[in-house]
Amino acid sequence: MKIRKGDRVVVLAGKDKGKEGTVTRTLPKADKVVVEGVNVAKRHRKPRKAMEQGGIIDTPMPIDISNVAILDPDGKPTRIGYRVDADGTKVRVSRRTGAELK
Repeated sequence: MKIRKGDRVVVLAGKDKGKEGTVTRTLPKADKVVVEGVNVAKRHRKPRKAMEQGGIIDTPMPIDISNVAILDPDGKPTRIGYRVDADGTKVRVSRRTGAELK
């Protein structure tokens, strides 16, 4: 999985096409990611404890990894490649510009 938690991504397809957000969680077995503010569903929650509040809560749902692209440092979507440095460390790089991704 090339996209990691904390990456800035843009949605390429679906109802939230064009929205940007940060990956809050990755689900590698299902090839899905949870992006902050994208694919939000309403969930009805019951109060479980005496002082807990119930109600309708907005919950971000997973989106398929193929529908998101990481953002380049200049703010445009790109694909991810890898480069091995001289000291043997593997680094993620942008396919568009060749810039190193954090």
